[in-house]
Amino acid sequence: MDKKAVMRMFNKKTRIGALATSNKNGDVNAAVFGSPRMIDEDTVIMAIGDNRSLQYLQENPKATFIVIEPGDAPTEWKGARLYLEMASFERYGELLDSFRENIRKVAGDKSANAIIAAIRFNVTDVRALIAPPN
Repeated sequence: MDKKAVMRMFNKKTRIGALATSNKNGDVNAAVFGSPRMIDEDTVIMAIGDNRSLQYLQENPKATFIVIEPGDAPTEWKGARLYLEMASFERYGELLDSFRENIRKVAGDKSANAIIAAIRFNVTDVRALIAPPN
């Protein structure tokens, strides 16, 4: 897939996105997130609260983010699956402050104050949302 096109879709405000993680025992979790952004073709950043996704990422740094732009029928949906590996986890600093500020503007103080960290992921692979059968 063209990473520039994926990046444009990924950063739209109207897209739907979900992060899938697993812990060291193989237990899985999936959660909808609005904060992730692709800052370049190989890097995703996101804000995160004290939740199961964060717990699992601390045990296993690999994750998948699915981004979807719905269409009138599933065959018209656009999207991608991004395979990620956590590169850094920041509990303070400019990135975290900027996430909190942006979230505060959109969702208020309670949501902004729930954010405890900023994460940087390396994009290790990108696949189409719906791959044709082999």
